[in-house]
Order: sequence, then C-alpha cells, then structure tokens
Amino acid sequence: MRTIAMGASTRGAVVVALLAALAVAGCGGGQPPRVAGPAGPAGTAAGGSRVPDALAFTATTLEGVSFSGAALAGRPVVLWFWAPWCATCASQAWTVAEVAPAYRETVPIVGVAGLGEQRAMRDFVTEFALAGTPQIDDRAGVLWRRFEVVEQSTFVIIDRDGRIVHRGFLDGEALTARLATLAGR
Repeated sequence: MRTIAMGASTRGAVVVALLAALAVAGCGGGQPPRVAGPAGPAGTAAGGSRVPDALAFTATTLEGVSFSGAALAGRPVVLWFWAPWCATCASQAWTVAEVAPAYRETVPIVGVAGLGEQRAMRDFVTEFALAGTPQIDDRAGVLWRRFEVVEQSTFVIIDRDGRIVHRGFLDGEALTARLATLAGR
C-alpha cells in the first residue's frame, strides 16, 4: 500500500470535503416526508379566509398525519424550528409545552422538526411533553428553507394577515409576552 504525504492544510481540506459529501448524501434513513409549497398564488381556507403565501404549504407531522398550513389562516401563528439534539431547543421545549395549550385556538404554535433522525425527533416530543402541539417532520428541510431559517432554535411569527413579523430567537419570557400580545391579552 502506498502512503501519500499531505500537509496540514491539505488534510483539513480533505476532511472538510468528506464532511460536505456526507452532509449532501444525508444521514437519514428512508424517504424524507413530503412537504410541498403552494402550487400558485394564495388560495382560500376552508372557512373562507384568504390563505397567505406564508401558510400555503402542506406537510406531514411526526405521527404521519397530513398537515395543511392553510388551516391556520386568519389568525397569528408561531412556527418553532427545532432540532432534537439542540440544547437551546430543549430548554425552550418546556416553555412551549407549558404555554401552547393556552393559545391553541388564538395563536397556535406549530413545531417544525429538522436536522435529525425521525426517532430522535419523536423521542424529543415525548421527553418534553409536546404531543399536544403539532410537530411537522421536516427532515428534508423544505420549510426551513422556505422560511429562511438558518439555525435552530428559531421562532417565525406570522400575523393574522400572513406577514412574517418575527424570525429569530426568543427566550421563554419573550415568547410568552409575544403570545399574549398576539392573542390580545
């Protein structure tokens, strides 16, 4: 076997290239869930509300149930982008689990899980008692890209008119205050 001598910078470049190849190839097993964007301009929700472009998507939850963003039209919505290995997400999960039930009808919180294996995502939901809050399986990263989320944990707040009014980090206190304001409390 022939040995090839490499300098430190060459070895570093090879390691980076290998890591990039692994990331592109993906580490998840099976097919990623289906997440689709709008086929055209905003439409109409079941209740007659206009569906803003931000909510014109369909996805699949971690439980395998079809989810339509259009069902959220006409009220403010909080999308919480998280990863199962994220320590910040874990600390925020307690707040989400605590406040989400109180705002379910007025300002729903929808989790968008990504950057991990489905089993780890499900374990996270169980560990932090998030089962009562919809959790979208976005291993493919479609919604993460759609909402321009580049890191976890990120909250995207969409007002009742479909405008994104916040994209970024919120601690528990700030999230609770935002929910109260959006709900008119």
